[in-house]
Amino acid sequence: MTQYNPGSHAGLPEAAVRRLEEMRGTGAKRALFTSDLSVNEFLLVRAAGFDPLGLVIGSSIYHIGVQIPGMFQSQELEVLTQAMYHARELAMTRMEEEADVLGADGIVGVRLIVNRQTWGESLAEFMAIGTAIKHRTGDNYRTVDNRPFTSDLSGQDFYTLLKAGYRPVSMVMGTCVYHVAHQGFMQALKRMGRNVEMENYTQALYDARELAMSRMQAEAEAGQAEGIVGAQVHENSHGWDSHIIEYFAVGTAIKAIREDHDIADPAMMLSLKD
Repeated sequence: MTQYNPGSHAGLPEAAVRRLEEMRGTGAKRALFTSDLSVNEFLLVRAAGFDPLGLVIGSSIYHIGVQIPGMFQSQELEVLTQAMYHARELAMTRMEEEADVLGADGIVGVRLIVNRQTWGESLAEFMAIGTAIKHRTGDNYRTVDNRPFTSDLSGQDFYTLLKAGYRPVSMVMGTCVYHVAHQGFMQALKRMGRNVEMENYTQALYDARELAMSRMQAEAEAGQAEGIVGAQVHENSHGWDSHIIEYFAVGTAIKAIREDHDIADPAMMLSLKD
């Protein structure tokens, strides 16, 4: 995992640090926040007792190495798995460093984006984007290792979670890049014209998903969370060979902030949109 040092700006360019420091306000200059929250999300974050401080971004252009798998062997490609994991961690850490410059307690609405660049087949840009926020009364919402909390929850979900007596701990991730074995000639011949499950493909994809899910859960356990909400599993190929696939599991780890959980009854809402 990428080393995180609270208060460090080691991964940030000087221009970014200056911009963020100016946003905090100095002397006669008033503070100014930026945000990708919608109007409703902004108001609900404020209603939950937090103030938005600024849009924070972390980025990493990463060269992804090469690992040649056996054609007829299903296996995890550890070199590619580690590359995808490390690149995302670099982007997340730099986003957290930007939040530190703003004096934030956490980041909401985090999005992780992977873009392949035309500069080279093995290059990809990893970006982490979210809105840094701070609790208005100074309550501590940071993680056990003093990182700003991160969450991919929307402003509405963040508000609902807090009102029910829970808080986000961190955005947790698990990834696995896996090679799915090709079927041999005799196997293909036996299945020709028949309805039959492709057991080798099924098992390979099952194994890859389970590895990604278990790694996401391990991150939540390390953060002393009680559970994960909003978990998603994404399937991507990123331009690799047709038999190489990445499973990326991501969600928000949460824990209780009080023993009683007052959960509001669902209410019927009528949309005014066409």
